Amino acid sequence: MKAAKVKEDIYWVGAIDWNVRNFHGYRTGRGTTYGAYLIMDEKITLIDTVKAPFAEEMISRIRDIVPPENIDIIISNHVEPDHSGALPAIRKYCPNASVYTCGPSGVKGLTAHYGEDGYLSVKNGDSLSIGKRTLRFVSTPMLHWPDNMVTYCPEEKILFSNDAFGQHLATSERFDDEADLPTVLAEAKKYYGNIIMCYGKQAQAAWQAVKGLDITMIAPAHGVIWRSHIPAIMEAYARWSSNSPEDGAIVVYDSMWHSTEHMAKTIAEAFGDSGISTKLFDLKDNHYSDIVPELLTSRYIAVGSPTLNNQMMPSVASFLCYLKGLSPKNKEAIAFGSYGWGGQSVELVEKELEACGFHICMDKIRINYIPSGEQLQEIYNNVTTMLNRKNA
Repeated sequence: MKAAKVKEDIYWVGAIDWNVRNFHGYRTGRGTTYGAYLIMDEKITLIDTVKAPFAEEMISRIRDIVPPENIDIIISNHVEPDHSGALPAIRKYCPNASVYTCGPSGVKGLTAHYGEDGYLSVKNGDSLSIGKRTLRFVSTPMLHWPDNMVTYCPEEKILFSNDAFGQHLATSERFDDEADLPTVLAEAKKYYGNIIMCYGKQAQAAWQAVKGLDITMIAPAHGVIWRSHIPAIMEAYARWSSNSPEDGAIVVYDSMWHSTEHMAKTIAEAFGDSGISTKLFDLKDNHYSDIVPELLTSRYIAVGSPTLNNQMMPSVASFLCYLKGLSPKNKEAIAFGSYGWGGQSVELVEKELEACGFHICMDKIRINYIPSGEQLQEIYNNVTTMLNRKNA
C-alpha cells in the first residue's frame, strides 16, 4: 500500500472501504474512505487512524514513508471507531508516542474503548509544536460526538477537519479536482444531512470558528481532500447549517393497492404546477438516507401512508423515526393517506410530523378506499390553494 502525498512531507495514509453499504442506518452506496494523515517533522505525527479492520492497510501506507516505530505523536480528533479503531494496532509499534485528544470527553472515550491510559487532553485554542510546524486545536463539540475537534496547521494552511466537510465516497482519487465534483458535492450533502443535520447549531458554530482561518486545503476523515473547490463546500455548509430551506418539496409515501400512491402523485403534481421543484419517493424503492439530502434543502414535506393493522405502514414509521432523530428545521408538512375502515394512519403520520418540529400547513388528507377523479382534483385544488395563500 502506497501513501499519497498531500503536500511536502505530509501524506494521506488512510484506507479505502470499497464494500461498506451501511453506516449505522445510512446507506453508503459508494463506499467510504477513512482519512489518516502523516506529517514528517521533527516529531513525526499521525493525525487520526482508521477503522480497526483496515489497520494493516494504514500501517502499510505509513511504512511506505517511515517505520511506524518512529511515530512520536498521535492526534485523535474523534473517538468514534471509524476514526480511532486502529489506535491500539499502531500503538503496538510506537508505545511511547504521545496521544492527544479533545478534553476530558476524549480521554474518557478513548479509555472506555481501548482500556489504556496516558491520553493527553487538549482544549480549544491549544497549540502543539512538532518542529517546523504547529498544530492548533479547535473544539467542535457534538459535531457529532462530545469529543470532536479539528486540527489546523497554520504553516501549511491545512485544516484536518474530522467529520466536517466529509463524504462517504470510496475512490482512488485523493483530491476534489481529481474526482467528479457533482458526485463529491452530492455525497457531501448526503453526509451532512444524515450525520450532521441534527447538530445544525454546532455546525454553524464550527463553520464560524474555521471560516476565519487561512485555509488552502481541507483534509477530512472521509472522502476526498478539498484543495480547488474550498469556497464551494464552505458555502454549502454555511447554507445547510443556516436552516434556511429553498422553496422545494418532497412527497414520501408507501402504498398497498395504489390509492395512497395516486394521492402522492397528485400532491406532487400540485407542487410542481405551482412552480415548486418537487421529488417523489416511494419508500418501497427508496432508502430514507437517500431522501434526507433532498429534505435538507426543501421547504415542504408531504408524507403518506395507508392504514395497516390500525397503524401506519412500517416503512413510513421507520422513515419518520429516522427523520425525527435528525431534527430538520423550518419545514411545512402535510399528512395524507387512504384507508379501508379504521383510518388511523394519517393522524399518526401527522403527529409524528409535529413531533419532528414541522408546521402542519394544511389539514390532513384522508380518502376511503380508492380515490375518485373528483377527490384527486379536490386534493390538487387544496394544495395549490394553500401554496397560493402562502405565496400571496
